[in-house]
Amino acid sequence: MERPVCLIENHEDGTIRVNQEALEILSRFTQKVVVVAVVGKYRTGKSYLMNRLVGCKNGFSLGSTVQSMTKGIWMWCVPHPVKRGHTLVLLDTEGLGDVEKGNSQNDSWIFALAVLLSSTLVFNSMGTIDQQAMDQLHYVTELTEKIKVKSTEQADLEDDSSEFKRFFPSFVWCVRDFNLQLQMDGKDITEDEYLKSALKLKPGMSVAVRNYNLPRECILHYFHSHKCFVFDRPASKLALQNMDKVQDSQLDPAFIQQTKKFCEYIYEKSPVKALSGGYTITGRALGDVAVSYVEAICSGSIPSMENAVVALAKIENSRAVEDALSQYGEMMALHVHRFPTETQEEFLNLDKECHSEAVKVFMKLSFNDTDQEYQAKLIEALDNRKAEYLQRNEEASERRCRAILQELSAGLEKGIKEGRFSVPGGYKMFTEEKRSLETEYLKVKGKGVKSLEILQEFLKEKETVGSTILMADKTLEEKEKKLAEQRSQTEAAAREKEILEKANMELKRNQENERENYQLHMEMLEKKMLDEREKMKGENEWLIGEKLKEQQEMLAGGFKRQCQSLEDEINRLREANNEPTSLIGEIISTILPGKLGRFVKKVLL
Repeated sequence: MERPVCLIENHEDGTIRVNQEALEILSRFTQKVVVVAVVGKYRTGKSYLMNRLVGCKNGFSLGSTVQSMTKGIWMWCVPHPVKRGHTLVLLDTEGLGDVEKGNSQNDSWIFALAVLLSSTLVFNSMGTIDQQAMDQLHYVTELTEKIKVKSTEQADLEDDSSEFKRFFPSFVWCVRDFNLQLQMDGKDITEDEYLKSALKLKPGMSVAVRNYNLPRECILHYFHSHKCFVFDRPASKLALQNMDKVQDSQLDPAFIQQTKKFCEYIYEKSPVKALSGGYTITGRALGDVAVSYVEAICSGSIPSMENAVVALAKIENSRAVEDALSQYGEMMALHVHRFPTETQEEFLNLDKECHSEAVKVFMKLSFNDTDQEYQAKLIEALDNRKAEYLQRNEEASERRCRAILQELSAGLEKGIKEGRFSVPGGYKMFTEEKRSLETEYLKVKGKGVKSLEILQEFLKEKETVGSTILMADKTLEEKEKKLAEQRSQTEAAAREKEILEKANMELKRNQENERENYQLHMEMLEKKMLDEREKMKGENEWLIGEKLKEQQEMLAGGFKRQCQSLEDEINRLREANNEPTSLIGEIISTILPGKLGRFVKKVLL
């Protein structure tokens, strides 16, 4: 992208919608995304920080007046400077508290969307981290009213904010125009220690204390990786009014150094955007998620992260099926010129190879495939594709065999037409020439899987001609004619038996091929589920660690009730991690539906 575009449009009537141009741009990004959103009061230099992350002086609009310049949420996608193969998505939000809007509810939704869409949330404020700065963050205290983790009716009755830390972005507080000494009790402190001190809770249960603690509790309870950066005033007032034109040499060297440190941290530490289950998303998926959240807001309901995952899963799993089928088709297309295959086994080996690669594509792209609904669709579709290519292989074989027979039988057909066999002894001549033709036909390579059937069809066509020649042959007695006819029928029956045996053998090979393909699905599904299980356990362990740190802070402050609540959450996470891993038989009996489940049960029994 050469310039930012508006992702979330914020209209004067208070409605918000997703910009189609932005969605089209995101649809082209199939790489994993790191999403950094900046929020804060208007005219605090948010856009400048975003431009520096891109490495530009302008891009996101920098206003020089008291009027807010950014409306809605603007997006700029650039190659990630550090993480190769990733895209850095920067989201610049409109300033909170703009008096011209007169709609604080609108600000709350912009803030909530920034939280939902980002993997790192940057809060930008001026001066110091004091109560006034905390008051600007009152939007964080409203998040339980704006966001739900679960979509069930029970979730409406429960507070699921304890799960926020699992899904919410990391939190970075940037304090601009900071002019204090980073000292406490006469000792130098770090920026992070400054933030930690500012987030420290006060003991007590009075209204004033609860109001003081509430935004701090929310920051500690909802977000993780709390980081702080303080920035000196960058330049004179006149220079600040033209920041997009000011050279770095005109800015305070300390400010330049602080900005560089901020950018390096964002590049190195900002995580890839992930959803429930640790599923990391692409730019394309980010656009789908944005649509899901905005549609929920516009409908008057509360955006649910679970609903967003379900909606995205439908889209992504459908794409996974299509991409898997495309992989199968592309691999098969490379071999179509080799049709017909010499044997059915050769075709089935080719199908197995292509089927395996298709399943790998599906397993890599699919997620949250409830009851393996889309995997079952893939299996059915792959069976249909296999049948189509099998038919094409057989048709190629038929064409090849008929062409060979036409070439080999040219002399025989000419003799029949000219009456060469309608003479005494003609039947013997006809029989010998036909057998010679058959011998030559069987020697030819590359006839394919329909070789015997087409030969039988050809010889059947010649039975009537042969009978006519036999009846007209004066050199043969009636008894000899009957024996010759019986011999012809015996040979035809032997060929039919051979064809039937071949068909039965091919049926068994095809069934074995299906067993192998379905077993492949089972093995890959089991591996995927085990990997997802391990990923979830790791995520739970991380969350336990976060909550233990939070519990220590609460314990140090004497907040026993909060400590007990955190203890309950930690125990619940540990119980979830100690649940036994499902065995393959349990997966079959409880998860796999339809054709896949029934077939695999039959195979394994």
